[in-house]
Amino acid sequence: MSKRKKTVDPGVRSTELRDQIRKHEHAYYVLDRPEVTDAEFDALFLELRRVEDEHPELVTPDSPTQRVGGEASEQFAKVRHRSPMLSLQNAFDEAEIRGFDRRVHEGVGDKVTYCAELKIDGLAISLTYEKGRLKRAATRGDGTVGEDVTANLRTIRSVPLSITPVAGLPDVFEVRGEVYFPIAAFEKLNHEMEAAGKPRYVNPRNTAAGSVRQIDPKVTGSRDLQTFMYMLDPAGPCRSQWEVLRTLEKMGFRVNKHRRRLASIDEVIEYHGEWQRRRHELEHEIDGIVVKVDKFDQQLELGFVARSPRWAIAFKYTPEQAETVVEQIDCYVGRTGVLTPVAHVKPIRNITMHNEAQVNEKGVYVGARVVIHRAGDVIPEIVSVVKPKEGWRMPTKCPVCGGEVVREEPYIAHRCINPFC
Repeated sequence: MSKRKKTVDPGVRSTELRDQIRKHEHAYYVLDRPEVTDAEFDALFLELRRVEDEHPELVTPDSPTQRVGGEASEQFAKVRHRSPMLSLQNAFDEAEIRGFDRRVHEGVGDKVTYCAELKIDGLAISLTYEKGRLKRAATRGDGTVGEDVTANLRTIRSVPLSITPVAGLPDVFEVRGEVYFPIAAFEKLNHEMEAAGKPRYVNPRNTAAGSVRQIDPKVTGSRDLQTFMYMLDPAGPCRSQWEVLRTLEKMGFRVNKHRRRLASIDEVIEYHGEWQRRRHELEHEIDGIVVKVDKFDQQLELGFVARSPRWAIAFKYTPEQAETVVEQIDCYVGRTGVLTPVAHVKPIRNITMHNEAQVNEKGVYVGARVVIHRAGDVIPEIVSVVKPKEGWRMPTKCPVCGGEVVREEPYIAHRCINPFC
């Protein structure tokens, strides 16, 4: 007698699959500790999609299949934040950060602990959750009113569509943080742009901002963006910034692992110096550290000035820039025949300019004084020209074989048409 195949209830199975996929997404995108292979994850995802296709009544708003984004939008609606997204005052040297410390102690006395976090060079965002589910996502905007980018931010895997409940939090609350472009993902995108004959993006920060504001959410989802969250509003049971970060972690959000609680301004200065030396080890760009008085009762006592808190400050790093002179502009020929202009500068090494349009857009010429920027381990780039002028032209003959060089519309790149070059 043959055994009858056991029937699995689709409602039960869809719930099981959603729970498993969320668990694996959190392990991969938040903890950086994948527990299954890509093939195993894809199999779970495809099974869930099949169950939901066959039983559309089982689809939930926070299902992993709903990350892909909705219809393209021609514009973003304006949304008002629950409380202003404030900007921070800056300190650029030891004297200024010690001045901040002095003002803090004058306001709240001697016992002060600081919470220090790396300052991610990204785009500030606010996520609103209602009864545990992502309700809305917005950009900072002017600090009071931002843009509704919910459909786009839903496609970022480290943004939870539903969260682990925390006792003491109201039904509606906001989580704030940064969305950013990991350096490796940014370089990968630029390689893809070059291969397609399109201009490269300038830097990870601006590209992250542009990716979040794409009209089509699917474009945002293809960009490998990441997030770090650092604020909970209201803070619920938390009594300090340190507790907020630990709570966000427990809720399933990605929180910067290099945060530190510090007992003095001397320790703050040491932390700042440590990460100035180690910043090239990170998978993202930073432009300083953020220092906050840790205890909320002390923050309340210190208050605000204009649109900035008195209890927090950004301790910035000196930009990695230098001024030099362009000595020569040569062209190198790639394996596909594409000609790439390269500016020779002193004392920094050669700098790729990508195409003729970029050379002239920035006004680079032999003898020009230029400002060079180097962030992390990214190849140096020319940020600006002191006295720009146009007129540089790509050679009409290949510098390698002497063959004809052409530019085919709509591509920006010039190419040697000799198939043997």
